[in-house]
Amino acid sequence: MSNTAGAHATPGIADEHNVHAAPRGKQLALLSLGALGVVFGDIGTSPLYSVRECLHGQHGVGVSPESVLGVLSLIFWALALIISVKYVGYVLRADNQGEGGILALMALVTSGPKVSPGVMRMAVMLGLFGAALLFGDGVITPAISVLSAVEGLEVATPKFSPYVVPLSIVILIGLFRVQKRGTGDVGAVFGPIMVVWFAAIGAIGFGQIIKNPGVLVALSPAPGLVFLVSHGHKGFLVLGSVFLAVTGGEALYADMGHFGARPMRVSWFCVALPALLLNYFGQGALLLRRPETIENPFFRAVPEWGLYPMVALSTIATVIASQALISGAFSLSRQALMLGYLPRVTVEHTSDSHIGQIYVPTINWLLMLATLALVFGFKSSSALAAAYGVAVTLNMMITTILAYIVARKRWGWSILAAGSVSILFLVPEATFASSNLAKVADGGWFPLAVGVLLFTVFTTWRKGRDLLSKRFRERVVPLDDFFELMRVEIPARVPGTAVFMTGTSDGTPPALLHNFLHNRVVHEHVVLLTIVTESIARVSPEQRVRVEDMENGFRRAIARFGFMETPDIPTLLERPELKDYSIDYVTFFLGRETVLPTKQPDMALWRERLFAFLSRNAQPATAFFGIPPSRVVEIGAQIEL
Repeated sequence: MSNTAGAHATPGIADEHNVHAAPRGKQLALLSLGALGVVFGDIGTSPLYSVRECLHGQHGVGVSPESVLGVLSLIFWALALIISVKYVGYVLRADNQGEGGILALMALVTSGPKVSPGVMRMAVMLGLFGAALLFGDGVITPAISVLSAVEGLEVATPKFSPYVVPLSIVILIGLFRVQKRGTGDVGAVFGPIMVVWFAAIGAIGFGQIIKNPGVLVALSPAPGLVFLVSHGHKGFLVLGSVFLAVTGGEALYADMGHFGARPMRVSWFCVALPALLLNYFGQGALLLRRPETIENPFFRAVPEWGLYPMVALSTIATVIASQALISGAFSLSRQALMLGYLPRVTVEHTSDSHIGQIYVPTINWLLMLATLALVFGFKSSSALAAAYGVAVTLNMMITTILAYIVARKRWGWSILAAGSVSILFLVPEATFASSNLAKVADGGWFPLAVGVLLFTVFTTWRKGRDLLSKRFRERVVPLDDFFELMRVEIPARVPGTAVFMTGTSDGTPPALLHNFLHNRVVHEHVVLLTIVTESIARVSPEQRVRVEDMENGFRRAIARFGFMETPDIPTLLERPELKDYSIDYVTFFLGRETVLPTKQPDMALWRERLFAFLSRNAQPATAFFGIPPSRVVEIGAQIEL
């Protein structure tokens, strides 16, 4: 049976609070510096391609004073509304014990009070689809970021053009290969490098604004509105490229658990936002003076003496941006696994002091293959921009909807207050999404396909595990009946302790029953151990284990973990409640199921076959729970779905 129960929170397991307690002084400065290095890399490298795609890309409107000022106005107000107000000011409040991200938000909704079953089902479906879409974003971000940086070499001389794709491939392969070493060794330098990056792009933009300060008129919303009205459908399509300026905003919420809300707000308002605005307006000032620089206004704004250093710096910055998305995919995978929506995969901890630093080999290599395929297929950042944004806009809309439920059910906001705030965000996000739908045929189908595929995997795995549990419950023997069987057919009681891992907290584990029927032995001490994953990030140590003594030397233990924790059974046995059982004298009995697809109506046959494939390739429970293989006995069973 499953060793991880469903994600149902139990009241009182742990208090909901932000794990970062209002840092100040030096601590605030260090956390803010770290946030610059990890969180703001994606949105911080958007100036490499955003303005260019609005005016010169596939749906570009050409360079004119009206279009330049209109695009800058739209970018400014998109950053102000979507990033500054929504994410930094509003969504960061919706923390699950300090953790953020679409699955953490989903868990916050489903574990909340006064949530009807219908709303809960809707929240789960939206959360899973949003998480699946983030993987699509995680595939495109490394490809478009690295390509856009390396393309700066073409500005220096066209002779570099044939080497852009091969060099990007080499950089990306190197990026994914070093993931297994973790970010702990190099994480300390990410922040300072991004400080240099933001300082550089801000200074470059400021230098251009000085030459044409009239560009600052775009701070008003009027040029943006005039642009949309005058350009009609063409202007509407440009919104899809304007949205490129805010991609990466979802990372602010997803990575909140690493730094806390306050350091991220300091980093955004004091460093990232001013630098981005200076650079965007600097590119606009350059285009107003020299429209011919539209093929790459970011690098054309760089002084000639600084071009090669800027290409090198931008390449490093895009690698850091890609690292943040890849690490986010690892964290998202672990959350989905612990909440019961992914099969067990290898999760390696790369730091002894930072639990959030993990490496998931399966996800890493799948991301690498998909990213390399994108680079080979699209060959330029401009072509990739046509595929970028579709998944992100849908994810942002899902976040707004789930945040509305949290505001209503957890914060006690009125329908008017929560609804007004949500509509303020949903209207522009829906507009961006509608504009991005024009990209579907030009490559936007790719992240959507990734999202649909992963959503199918999420729902199939959860449905299959629920169905498997149902089949086991149909066969389960009440524990009282098993005790009666022991009295009738008296078994040999052998020394030592047997731990039976079971997914249910009642009934007789099938492995225990089969061991008794075949071997006629029962250990002197028997522990029936159930691992439960809660809809909170972490469970307090005081509430970790509940132990119930039973007759015949039996004990039932229920251990609870949050979705940001990895169960470790040897460490669990060292707790006071289970201190009588040393790992050196314990035998673990686990069930290993062979799933047989059938034509029963509970689940479509193709999904049963998919579930069977996932089940066969899941990481063994012994490795996932850290159980020494020498202490394990596995008892197989065939289960028809």
